[in-house]
Amino acid sequence: MTVRKAWILATVALGAGMGFVMLLVVGVYLVAGNLAGGIGGGSVGLAKGAVPAAYQSLVQKWGNLCPAINPALLAAQLYQESGFNPNAKSPAKAEGIAQFIPGTWATHGVDGDGDGVRDVWNPNDAIPSAASYDCQLASYVKTVPGNVTDNMLAAYNAGSDAVIRYGGVPPYAETRNYVKSITTLSKSFAAPVTRVDPSEQAAAAITYAQRKLGTPYLWGGNGTADQGGRFDCSGLTKASYDSVGVSLPRVANDQYNAGPHPRRDELLPGDLVFFSDDLTNSRAIRHVGIYVGGGYMIDAPRPGAVIRFDPVDTPDYFGATRVTEDGAKALPTSV
Repeated sequence: MTVRKAWILATVALGAGMGFVMLLVVGVYLVAGNLAGGIGGGSVGLAKGAVPAAYQSLVQKWGNLCPAINPALLAAQLYQESGFNPNAKSPAKAEGIAQFIPGTWATHGVDGDGDGVRDVWNPNDAIPSAASYDCQLASYVKTVPGNVTDNMLAAYNAGSDAVIRYGGVPPYAETRNYVKSITTLSKSFAAPVTRVDPSEQAAAAITYAQRKLGTPYLWGGNGTADQGGRFDCSGLTKASYDSVGVSLPRVANDQYNAGPHPRRDELLPGDLVFFSDDLTNSRAIRHVGIYVGGGYMIDAPRPGAVIRFDPVDTPDYFGATRVTEDGAKALPTSV
């Protein structure tokens, strides 16, 4: 089907009266009112491509080291710390994919690949070390009341002494935010085992994007007045959700982590849909649109084009994210 035919069919589908998108709006809210659940139960697997292929087997293996952690939680920590960058180095001298400071590495680093060297810059050592350190912290606070994983994360942030002293997660804003961010973000890295709840803001986000149909593309465009109200792909999706009070990252591959990931046959209007030349690595995502139903999305495709309807079923289709407000808030500000 040509783009022109797709545009005509989609435009006709908008129709008279309430229109196609308004019907989607009604449908989204009906589904939102009837579905329950979300992620839960069973062993925790990793969402497709959420962890770069080079590290996926390591995260899956070491994420099961002890009951206090799981692969998705370990992935969330690594993403929060470095964005899976094995060469990351912070101003505080934290190093590698797991961001160990030298003193902590000296006492908690392990030789994960058995080559006789504990190398903080080698993910084959650093990822096992991160899991091992988590499990050690969990053992330190195992008798503290409350959720063992929350207490472990609190110990990671504030120290096990503080967790023991307060009998649980300490009343520090930074620590409580850290615990909530990691546990929320872990849902983005977990393969859903039940149907994912629809976003309550999806319908209004679609309405915003619909109003931008026909607007010329602009690389780096955020829709500001000085840019003539133009967008690029992730600028459009960010603005669509900004309009309903959900703040997404600016870059498409970070937007992928703003919530859980429905399968292709579970897509609902308002889901973000992503495209990549590397279908094993979410960090390689290069395009995003907002799904409107019927196999179509609204997107800002490329220079020289306008915001329009495009099909999602293409060879470079990577996956989808059902944006949640908590999921967006949990994303690190810099990765």
